Amino acid sequence: MKSWRFFGTDKPLELAEVPEPHAGPGEVVIDVKAAGVCHSDVTALTDPGWMPLFPRIPMTLGHENAGVIIEVGEGMGDTWHVGDRVGLAPVMPDGDAIGYGNWDGGYGPQIKATEANLVRLPDEVSFEYGAMATDAGLTSYHAIISVGGAAAGKKVGVIGLGGLGYIGARVAVLKGAEVYGADVSESARALSDEIGLAGVADSITAFKDLNLDIIVDYAGFGTTTAEAIETLGEFGTFVQVGMGRLESTINTYPLIMKQLTIRGSKSGTKEDLAELYELMRSGKLNPPMNLITPDKIPDALEHLHKGGVVGRYVAQY
Repeated sequence: MKSWRFFGTDKPLELAEVPEPHAGPGEVVIDVKAAGVCHSDVTALTDPGWMPLFPRIPMTLGHENAGVIIEVGEGMGDTWHVGDRVGLAPVMPDGDAIGYGNWDGGYGPQIKATEANLVRLPDEVSFEYGAMATDAGLTSYHAIISVGGAAAGKKVGVIGLGGLGYIGARVAVLKGAEVYGADVSESARALSDEIGLAGVADSITAFKDLNLDIIVDYAGFGTTTAEAIETLGEFGTFVQVGMGRLESTINTYPLIMKQLTIRGSKSGTKEDLAELYELMRSGKLNPPMNLITPDKIPDALEHLHKGGVVGRYVAQY
């Protein structure tokens, strides 16, 4: 089978022939039906700071995947069966992940996974939404709900209204929070009514007088981190998710004087993903998508690198 292989920073993905995977003990093989294209892979291709995450080169990228089980390994047959529809929470218990480290990802037709990854995909949720949810959705949900604590009665700021931020903001709205969004893209800001935002601007600092309880930064461009610290209300919580830049200079005065909490958030749990699938099954969470064929994955990554993309690119197999 042919997969898009990663050879390191500043090198293009290459479509290469690789052996079909087979399920060992505690593993299954999934026929990939949809794979989301994530900005993290853009950063891996352009920022050498990401190379420690890839001890095995070449490898197949793609950490947002949904599909059908086609092979079941020893010890898995009591729970999982050939034909089961699944989404794959990417992170392993040891910190490794599908599409990173030792686990090839879904920029190819088939992948291996373990019990730690498998979440049943309801029939009412498409493979495309199922794939999007496994990272753009899972990471968004975990950051804003499990880490940030967004809930009814909370004032929440969301920086970045693209793939992750759209979902995070919409989830917070569905949970009853009062949500304000910020994005430099006019087309992203135009999604405000669709998401259900109480307000939208090109910078989160526009809401400095609202004493926001929580701000989640899904962009992570350094300046966005600094602006969030300046904007939060007293005892507020800031959650960093985006990794557009890997450093930021912040003003420690508001951090100290307002007794702020800063937390990082990475991916999420299988339980988070299952809850997200329930929201999708309800029909109230329908993030924008750009459907592509697998041969267009490198083009999609280039478009993400240039910026201004609204909605998640998802490759259909």
